This record gives sequence, C-alpha cells and structure tokens, in this order.
Amino acid sequence: MKTKVNKLTETGSDIDYVSAAVSASVKSFRQQQKLSLDELSRRAGVSKGMLVEIEKGSANPSIAILCKVAAALGISVADIVNVTADPLAHLVAEEDIPVLWQGDKGGTARLLAGTQGPDMIELWRWKMFPGEQFASPGHPQRTYELLHVEQGELTLKVDEQQLQVPRGSSAVAKTAAPHSYANLGELPLIFTMAVAEIHS
Repeated sequence: MKTKVNKLTETGSDIDYVSAAVSASVKSFRQQQKLSLDELSRRAGVSKGMLVEIEKGSANPSIAILCKVAAALGISVADIVNVTADPLAHLVAEEDIPVLWQGDKGGTARLLAGTQGPDMIELWRWKMFPGEQFASPGHPQRTYELLHVEQGELTLKVDEQQLQVPRGSSAVAKTAAPHSYANLGELPLIFTMAVAEIHS
C-alpha cells in the first residue's frame, strides 16, 4: 500500500482522528489474513471497540496499541503507516514521515522508516521538551532498541533499571519489559532510535 499518510498525534486523554490511510491499512491487513475483529482483538489484547474505531478512522491509537496490532498481524508499525522499504530501495519523503506521538509541550516521535514485518527494523527520531515523558508497557520478546542522544539528556528506564544517557552517548535496551523515555533536564532532548523485533 502506498497511500499517503497524514500525521498522527497522541495527546494523552484527547482523541485525535487517525488518518484514512492507517485505518484502511489495518482493515486491509486484517481482511487479507481472514481475521475477524473478535480474533484480532484476542490476539492483540486490544478491545474490539478500539479496533472498530481505528478501522472507521475515528480513533487515534497510541504507539503501544499500534505495536500490539502490528504484532498480532505479523507486520510492523511501519507497514501500517506505509513507511516500509520496497526492494531494493525506497524513498520516504519528509512530508510523508508520520508523527506517531506528540507530547503535551510539543515534543514529537517520528517514524522515519522501517522494514516490513514480522522481523522488522524501525528508525525513529524523538524530540522531547523538559518535563515530557513516554511510557510503553513493553514489546514482544526479542525486541531491542538502540538509542543515540544528539541533544540534551535522556532518562531511560527499562523495568527497574534506569540510565542517564547524555549528549553524544548511546544505549542498548531489551524492551520486552515495560520502559520509558523522559526529559528530566532543562534543555530540549533529541535522540534517534532503531528498533529491531526478531521472531525467527
């Protein structure tokens, strides 16, 4: 699918509208696999009501929900938002890079590019303003994240372990466990992140 995707935002309790392309992608992948909404709900651990709203284009799912739905369908989040690479090379234009999280102070998480699932690699760029944070309940087993801080300092927490990652430094995390990213400093935080999910 090569439908252009509008940018998404996640704004806490506010519900924004997910793009028609994302809703069409979820519905298309589900129908290709001949899955009912009930079965996808069971596999993903996401309510049937939420799936109905996603497919109608009237809900804006969080990154965590998109990850669960993608894993249940055996695809990547990049497949859902149409930033996967075709063989041998594929350009994702700047205006087609979706914003999948927006902090309450204007921070963003952009999915720059990704490979097709289920064994997938994604490249993200995060910007967080002081006081912003993002938490994830965890990804499937054998999910790894590689992070590099370009500006500011990242507070990375994985389960009970917490790391301070200053500018110019990198970190590696196994993120099947609950984890979070936060900017507890006084300057804007910018970091890039590669996510690898390995099933085979």
